[in-house]
Amino acid sequence: MPSRCSLADSRYEIVNTRQHTLSLNETPRMKLSVSIATPADAPVLAALHSEVAEDLTQRYGRGGWSSLTTEKGVLFGMRHSRVLVARKGKSIVGTLRLPTKKPWAIDVSYFTPVQKALYLVSMAVVPAMQRQGIGRRLLEEAVKQARNWPADAIRLDAFDAEASAGAFYSKCGFREVGRVVHRKARLIYFECVL
Repeated sequence: MPSRCSLADSRYEIVNTRQHTLSLNETPRMKLSVSIATPADAPVLAALHSEVAEDLTQRYGRGGWSSLTTEKGVLFGMRHSRVLVARKGKSIVGTLRLPTKKPWAIDVSYFTPVQKALYLVSMAVVPAMQRQGIGRRLLEEAVKQARNWPADAIRLDAFDAEASAGAFYSKCGFREVGRVVHRKARLIYFECVL
């Protein structure tokens, strides 16, 4: 039986790279609220995803992360998944989607068998606000949402490249379960068993 995802237990403590203990119950550095997105959020979400894609492309060159997002694409995603948004005041500063349908690049044979899995896709945080706890807060809420769904696991893939968020997911307690090449894209699979 695989170990449980650390974000699945709010009492879990992690040790960050500076070797001091940080409890997941600590007050975040900034005041954030996380909620389910509405269609009115679509234009801002499309702009956020495009800003992140442009930032990654500028820093790491063209890759699978370079696609721009349209409002129509965001609305389509809302119809087929739960979209979470993190807000600082009234401004959206981060987002992710939780569909029940397996994304094209996921091979379920690498993951722990469960009754119901959710798939974390399209995570984005305003580039100037990254590394401030927004992504972690979104993942904490994703785990909470998954438990209430109910679902047994959250699965995702990350690029196996310099632009990857793989190290972030590992630090947040997601377990690496495999590395694959799918349509010339090198990917790392992660899961959080709830």
